[in-house]
Amino acid sequence: MSNGADLPDDIELLKALLVEARSLLAERDVEIEQLKAQIDKLRRMQFGRKSEQLQRQIETLETQLEDLAAGRGVVDVQRAQALGANASTSNTTADEAASRQALPAHLPREDHVLEPESSCPDCGQPMQALGEDSSEQLARVAAAFKVIRTIRRKLVCPCCSTITQLPMPGLPIERSIAHPSLLADILVSKYADHQPLYRQSTIAARDGVTLDRASMGRWVGQCEALCAPLTEALRRYTVAATKLHADDTPIPVLSPGNRKTRTGRLWVYVRDDRRSGSAQPASVWFAYSPNRQGIHPQTHLASFKGILQADAYAGFDELFRDGSIREAACHAHARRKFYDIHVRTPSDTTQKALEYIGGLYDIEASIRGRPAAERLRIRQEKARPLLHIYEAWLKAKLETLSSKSDTAKAINYTLNQWSALTLYCEDGTLEIDNNIAENALRCVSLGRKNFLFAGSDSG
Repeated sequence: MSNGADLPDDIELLKALLVEARSLLAERDVEIEQLKAQIDKLRRMQFGRKSEQLQRQIETLETQLEDLAAGRGVVDVQRAQALGANASTSNTTADEAASRQALPAHLPREDHVLEPESSCPDCGQPMQALGEDSSEQLARVAAAFKVIRTIRRKLVCPCCSTITQLPMPGLPIERSIAHPSLLADILVSKYADHQPLYRQSTIAARDGVTLDRASMGRWVGQCEALCAPLTEALRRYTVAATKLHADDTPIPVLSPGNRKTRTGRLWVYVRDDRRSGSAQPASVWFAYSPNRQGIHPQTHLASFKGILQADAYAGFDELFRDGSIREAACHAHARRKFYDIHVRTPSDTTQKALEYIGGLYDIEASIRGRPAAERLRIRQEKARPLLHIYEAWLKAKLETLSSKSDTAKAINYTLNQWSALTLYCEDGTLEIDNNIAENALRCVSLGRKNFLFAGSDSG
């Protein structure tokens, strides 16, 4: 990077360089905005779980965006060097200004006060306060290890020789070097930030601290056992709801002996009525099974009574058999079938189907967060008539298509699920789709990339 020493002294040449730099900067800004628009468009296209191909496309665009932003930063510095030190303060972008204004108010502030000389530099007289200018920068205090040493002093009575000493404070793992704060950091890093234990060990080594992976593995298992009452309380609270969202995703699991992987399943159950104005806390409960047999969700939801919003997985069917659990389906799944066909071979039929579904989602966008009764009323007034028109159109269109065509299969999927797809118009707490559960599984996708596979059924 230029430090200014190789810049010409000629003013006209400097102006020409400035014009060129501004042109380059403008081109980069346009490209950055175009990439942002593409990423936003791709994200809006995603209904439910992200396809691997679409996710890779988004990640590629985001990488390009990062590279362009870095290149823009280089141009900023070079321009500031060309114009002089004071020029950089007058070229702050709108994004940078907005980010400075948006620094969270709850963060602690550390003031660095710069006091000028108290005497006038011109006449030597005492200076008086006139005001002040302030600016804020966001700082990061790096996490650091420290050793907490607990010293238990002993006292002895000089008269009767009685010895007293306070007991050792309780620890999550007795006779362990792991303080509760270290255990919490390991668990958050592993499960929330998706950092495998071997990476955490490498990070600790940079600070000169040895954290044995086997020891950390034992600590994780011990914490799992200690947290079992909390996990059970979370499960009970979640399945006590009258409406649940459910979904599952594959997890590669290492098979013992042959070092190959097999496919386990991670199930998610979400209690969340905030979109219908509820003040009840949302909850997410995960459960693992070694396969995708229907007995697993049936066992997980043995005590649940109410409405289950999920995809059309046949393993859920047994839950709906006695009527104690009603099925609500997902319009995002139905839409995806038409959308996938439309991407490959666009047609008026797929376009019209997407428009009908888009109209239903427009209604939902207008009532998100409103009370359940109001949502129900508006759905009855607006969504129900549109659904009647949509259903009639699907049936009429099906008569004109070959039963073996992909479009006919997409229509049949929708019509076969029609009762479950329209149940949301009978209950204001329901959602039009199951995206709440699918969004809860996004963290698992990131974990899969970092971990590659689980070491066993126990994790």
